[in-house]
Amino acid sequence: MSVYAGLDTSLDAVAICVIAETGEMLWQGKVLGDPDAVTAALQRWRDDLVRVGLEAGATSEWIGGHLVDEGFPVVCLESRHVKAALGAMTVKTDRNDAQGIAQIVRTGWSRQFI
Repeated sequence: MSVYAGLDTSLDAVAICVIAETGEMLWQGKVLGDPDAVTAALQRWRDDLVRVGLEAGATSEWIGGHLVDEGFPVVCLESRHVKAALGAMTVKTDRNDAQGIAQIVRTGWSRQFI
């Protein structure tokens, strides 16, 4: 089964949402803002991950770079496109942003940096 993950990163914590190719949410949670914690959280889906998306920002290079080094299929999304895509959401939270980013990478509706 193909799965996709969206990460909403900050220095303190990373909200993670993992969804199936159908859009069904498989797991949603929050881990420490540390690359090893993110890697551990995604490990369960490692073989099925098609893309792990995160928005370009202060911590995305650090966390995204670590995930790339670990062999994860990471894409960094342009901030303005993510903002436009998530702009229709009525409740803005890290958790909802992670879910929205997962849907963006699942559908391919974005411009990617890496």
